[in-house]
Amino acid sequence: MNAYAPFRFRDYRYLLAGNLLASLGLQMLSVAVSWDLYLQTKSAMVLGNVGFVQVTPFLVFALFAGQVADRYDRRRIMVLTQLLLLGASLFLAFVPRSVISIYSCLFMTALARSFQGPARSAVLPHVVPSELLHKAITWNSSAQEISNVGGPAIAGLLLAIAGSQSVYLVQVGCAIAVLFCFSRLRSYAANDVADTPPKPGALLEGVRFVWNHKLILPAMSLDLFGVLFGGATALLPIYAVEILHTGVQGLGWLRAAPSLGAVFMAFLLSHRHKVSDAGITLLLAVAGFGTATVVFGFSRSLPLSLAMLVLTGACDNISVVLRSSLVQMKTPDYVRGRVNAVNNIFISCSNQLGAVESGWTAAWFGPVASVAGGGFATILIAVSFALAFPSLRYWRE
Repeated sequence: MNAYAPFRFRDYRYLLAGNLLASLGLQMLSVAVSWDLYLQTKSAMVLGNVGFVQVTPFLVFALFAGQVADRYDRRRIMVLTQLLLLGASLFLAFVPRSVISIYSCLFMTALARSFQGPARSAVLPHVVPSELLHKAITWNSSAQEISNVGGPAIAGLLLAIAGSQSVYLVQVGCAIAVLFCFSRLRSYAANDVADTPPKPGALLEGVRFVWNHKLILPAMSLDLFGVLFGGATALLPIYAVEILHTGVQGLGWLRAAPSLGAVFMAFLLSHRHKVSDAGITLLLAVAGFGTATVVFGFSRSLPLSLAMLVLTGACDNISVVLRSSLVQMKTPDYVRGRVNAVNNIFISCSNQLGAVESGWTAAWFGPVASVAGGGFATILIAVSFALAFPSLRYWRE
């Protein structure tokens, strides 16, 4: 099967371009925000609390957002939420930036993303034939990681040359381009039409589906706990300045390094028909992620640190592609938005609460203990899941 076959479809191209630009802008925003907060406060706690600010809307609104995605036109949801994201971008670009104003904009951004995420994920299976879905998911992951490489690198360069204001302005341009891409999509109304009342318990139907599925629940949970303890992204400004002594340009490359590994891995996966031993591969990828995190935590060498971050990205991409394919292929369309909402809760908890965990433990025990200890915890989690969930070990694609 041609690895590039999904690009023949118009709506897939628009969706992919919108996803890439959205991720590019988000990564640039993340670098600029973390740098501004670090310069203002020099506080690991403030950096860690960025995750807490962003995860709160997902936890509060995600289930409702999933039901909205299953009842209303998903393209319209994407456009309306993108308008809110554009507003937050404009606010950050033109309003004086304090800790409170930055936190407020990040909260608004996360609120919009909590509603946009389920709709975007639920649209993907409709823009390509089912036999191309796996490759479409892999290319979608590649676009995400390409933006993750480009965003931090561009942001680091702009920060060094022109300051954070230039980053925020470029991010506004990305938000406008995403709005154009999403507006060009055809309408994708959900199966459950809006003029019929929701069934009793419909809000929790996605939760019940995930809870009762013998593969989706352990796969989501493994990623949740692995990234929750194994992530080091929130502490990269501290590593760049105080441990590796590489400054703002080095911060951009440290942020981009995991995505370099992820892009390489996504390219390899896109040219494979399938991963036969998917469960074992997933468990080994999570254990490899934890091992690379441990080495990064203790490293004082910039080349070694970059190499370990590249390895974490490669391992993480294996997990992302396998989990996304599992969720999309095993979920019926009538509940797809709600299941993707649950998936977004797991992802947000792992990424954002992981940042909170990293910031708090770094404030208490120091950054090295926080990162290396989290890596060890991730390895133990992979071993525990391998023993506790035989269905995961024996999962074949």
